[in-house]
Amino acid sequence: MSADATRTAEGRRTWLREHSELGVSLLLLVIGVLVLTDALTMNVDIAQRGPVGPKTVPVAVGIGLLLVAVLLAVDVLRGGRGEAEGGEDIDLSEPGDWRTVLLLGGVFLAFAALIGPLGFPVAGALLFWGAAFALGSRHHDRDPLIAAALSVVTYFVFNNLLGVPLPGGPLMGVL
Repeated sequence: MSADATRTAEGRRTWLREHSELGVSLLLLVIGVLVLTDALTMNVDIAQRGPVGPKTVPVAVGIGLLLVAVLLAVDVLRGGRGEAEGGEDIDLSEPGDWRTVLLLGGVFLAFAALIGPLGFPVAGALLFWGAAFALGSRHHDRDPLIAAALSVVTYFVFNNLLGVPLPGGPLMGVL
């Protein structure tokens, strides 16, 4: 590789590094297109009531995502830069806590796998307790009780008050 080609490649990498927020803009653009595509191809019953149907919110969200993606790209190309994270309780010299991230990821994956067979009350309790444990709570006597109560209350509110059916699992007849 010649010296000019090396400088050109380094210049491109430097430009991309300085404009890395364009990656976020591209991600928002892709998600906006996916949301709009899904919303506009949605089957809607012709007998809907009123002018606002089930497509309204997804279309508004998709348009909002596209708008934010374009505005962010324009801002970055005009020289705008995101501020570095800072704060009095953040030590940027320390590495990330991957143990916590992996524990939380595992808890969410376990919840997704267990919600079908165990139902929301049991899987939700495991989710809430696992998240509390991963984030550092070490009250082994009260955390499971709080998690179970929070899960049952969440199930009751969504299933009975809001009309959003959640899987009950083996506790379906009890709750």
